[in-house]
Amino acid sequence: MKEFEVNNIIPNHKCSKLSDLDIKIVESVPEGGNWKNIPLNIPSKRLEQIRESFAQGKGSRSTYYGRLKRDMPSYTINTYFNRPGNGCHIHFEQNRVLSQREAARLQSFPDSHIFSGSMTAINNQIGNAVPPILAFQIAENLSKKLGKKGYFIDLFCGAGGLGLGFKLNGWTSGLASDIDKNCVETYKNNLHENVLLGDISDGEFFKKLVTASLLVKERAKKENAPFWILGGPPCQGFSTAGHKRTMDDERNHLFKHYNKLLGLVNPDGFVFENVAGLLSMQKGAVFEQVKKAFKENMKSINAWLLHSEKYGVPQRRKRVFLVGFKEEEQVFYEPPQITSLPTEASNNYSNSVSVGEAISDLPPLKHNEDASHKEYLHPPINAYQKFMRGHISAINYLSEMQG
Repeated sequence: MKEFEVNNIIPNHKCSKLSDLDIKIVESVPEGGNWKNIPLNIPSKRLEQIRESFAQGKGSRSTYYGRLKRDMPSYTINTYFNRPGNGCHIHFEQNRVLSQREAARLQSFPDSHIFSGSMTAINNQIGNAVPPILAFQIAENLSKKLGKKGYFIDLFCGAGGLGLGFKLNGWTSGLASDIDKNCVETYKNNLHENVLLGDISDGEFFKKLVTASLLVKERAKKENAPFWILGGPPCQGFSTAGHKRTMDDERNHLFKHYNKLLGLVNPDGFVFENVAGLLSMQKGAVFEQVKKAFKENMKSINAWLLHSEKYGVPQRRKRVFLVGFKEEEQVFYEPPQITSLPTEASNNYSNSVSVGEAISDLPPLKHNEDASHKEYLHPPINAYQKFMRGHISAINYLSEMQG
């Protein structure tokens, strides 16, 4: 049993405070409902904007002020899951938004993964992360292709979702870096201490990063192990949820520094992750530009659009992955699907993990409450809860899901 269970701690099981207006709004939304269920006599400028936008045909905004359905995966967990009006973040049963631990579970972070920083900093870390169990399956697929585990460097490491997935698969994390001090602290507390704090676009820091990367490469070489670089540059500039989707956004050029590092360090391959909005930006021209740039340093590039709910993650989240190899013509297919939505039922796959299955053992709480020291409601009752609480490994969890 994990130490946090023995000590009766559920890290980060905290819920944000709601205004009196938000509480009235939340109470009016039924399970599976959204802003359309909120009475017109509840005064809200935010709701007025949503209704006006909808009337102008600018989208249904179907997830805004959404209450989750217990028997379905969640929608995308974004960095604003503490706000009912910025997505589908209302608990399916309790009149509040998701706690940080609940959001982390829907991202597939085990309960032992402790996030550092303020409430806002932790929300950002959780919302921006790669689901670790999805990353695990990419690592597993890569391990099978290479015939062995390797070393990796984790750029733009964030809270460690991508790196944790690879580590759980048996890969060795030699180095990580991020510009955010809270991300660095979280990564250090959960994966390893060799994390550099700095901006990859800063010349002096970039030199330091190259030097440290080459030391990890040398370690891998001595052990005859593959050496890879992972990283997903900040995605807000590419996201369809952002207000600025042009190449004038400096964040959209961070991949160039990533690519420059590939050229100088010359790894065996790389994994690049980003939002699905990258595919549609400038009608696909930006995505082609990114692939072309990486092709300068990696002879073989494989592109995937992965849906998290198809990989044992209790969340509908689409992400783009580029996987490059130094050698030519390395065809690398995406991990095999293991789950599917109940509405897409197939005899080949188990149903996607639902919100209820993912978080039903966590103790209830009210808005603005810290329930980190409350007890679990009951022992784990399904494979996902067992994995979240450290009772089974990632590979055993996936084995159970595949029957």
